Amino acid sequence: MNKTDPDSLGSIGMLETTGFTPAMVALDMMSKTAEIQVLQAEVNDFLGICIKIFGDTASVEVALAAGVEIAERMEGKPVIKQLFRPDSEALKVINGEPEFNPLIQQDVVHLPKNDQNSDGESEPIEKTEESTMANNQALGFIETQGFTAVFNAIDTACKAANVEVIGKEKLGGGYITVVLSGDVAAVSAAVEAGEQAVQSLGTLIASHVIPRPTDAVVKLLPQ
Repeated sequence: MNKTDPDSLGSIGMLETTGFTPAMVALDMMSKTAEIQVLQAEVNDFLGICIKIFGDTASVEVALAAGVEIAERMEGKPVIKQLFRPDSEALKVINGEPEFNPLIQQDVVHLPKNDQNSDGESEPIEKTEESTMANNQALGFIETQGFTAVFNAIDTACKAANVEVIGKEKLGGGYITVVLSGDVAAVSAAVEAGEQAVQSLGTLIASHVIPRPTDAVVKLLPQ
């Protein structure tokens, strides 16, 4: 059960995008721009994902403005909304329980990883200033429509540079994202190679490299 104290949430911000990559890039920007915390992410099963953050009113407002700007540049078609002191009844669905979708065989409500205890229940969220990844590390995202395209892209990317595959995320509609990690130069080279490999087999939805990702992003990465 999600134990996050509703009284601690203050103002909640929601940013929903088409595509996983714009959402993660927006979250990184939001958490680098203002003192906010990530509550959870929820896949909408229609090519998109909703990132939920919380903090004081001014910080959430600043964060959403930064997030929507970069998501728009990435053509993620972002939708944002800020809720001031959300109603306790509304929080029952906004601050949702972990949920597994058997159709796509993965969780659709993602809680920050280290906010879960050994029983699979979430613990109160604590803010950390430094990323859990080393300062010279980066995350790379390759998002396509179609499995063949993304599998070919990730094989090409891994052969092009020394990177590690973190996991993949499915949003329905054939949207699949594979996430890489490594040093900035390696991830950049791998993502560039992967982009080129997509062209003949499918549609490249998005690709991006995040240098020194924040904890907010790292905690929501797929396995």
